[in-house]
Amino acid sequence: MASPASGAPRVAFQGEPGAFSEEGVLSAFAAPTAVALPTWRAVFEAVHEGSVDAGVVPIERSKGGSVREIYDLLFGFDEIRIAAEVTVPVHLALLAMPGQTLDGIERVYSIAQALDQADEFLRSRPWQVMTSYNTAGAAKSIADKGEMGAGAVASPRVAPLYGLEILAADIQTGAANRTRFAVLARDPIPDELFAPATLAGPMKTTLVWAVRNVPGSLYRCLGCFAARKINLSRLESRPSRGVRWEYVFWADMDADPEDPDCAAALASLLREAVMVRVAGVYHRAAEE
Repeated sequence: MASPASGAPRVAFQGEPGAFSEEGVLSAFAAPTAVALPTWRAVFEAVHEGSVDAGVVPIERSKGGSVREIYDLLFGFDEIRIAAEVTVPVHLALLAMPGQTLDGIERVYSIAQALDQADEFLRSRPWQVMTSYNTAGAAKSIADKGEMGAGAVASPRVAPLYGLEILAADIQTGAANRTRFAVLARDPIPDELFAPATLAGPMKTTLVWAVRNVPGSLYRCLGCFAARKINLSRLESRPSRGVRWEYVFWADMDADPEDPDCAAALASLLREAVMVRVAGVYHRAAEE
């Protein structure tokens, strides 16, 4: 594999061309070569094997919350780090074969999250709603089969990619829907490969740690940050892979480990926790 410094970085995403994850790739990098893969695990494996320079995966949805499978994959692929993050606005449209009308649609396909985000619109008609593996994939499937009577909920930019028409635009519920994407890498990515906005925000750190199964253990761990006035903008638990009914904790910390207070907090956490791993140090995504 050529070094990303020698040309356009190869960046993997899950889905088909036109997927929101591809928009994450195009938003994060200045001039990437986007590589479509079928699953999130395949993205992690490609980054791990070095067949791509980076990967972009959804890690949080403003309406649906965390994408928990991504945290489990990050825990399993412990050599992969979050190198950056971007947020992408979610604009959804109903797409169909040319010549179709809303009255002619009987079935609507998309991923469960997109169907949920467009639920208010979809409930306005007696359509049969079915899930697919990807928003752009749903559109591509309709186009490949020339399936009449079918619609796909996807980004409006997907329509010209697959020769479809937009029957209804902005069908998402609410105007502030966004998805946060994490840029994954094994090796440091040169700053010049990122889009300028990707590096514009303040620093943040993603941590994962495990606590002793004794009273007050989590409380004392959180006190390491509170005592130094370090904000945790996200905290959640995931099941431990090693011990049944035990958990690891993920947190986003609004600080850089090189700051003295942050370094002191991490040193204190190491004394309280049984495992601490820094999963990424990167710039907070700019909001539009």
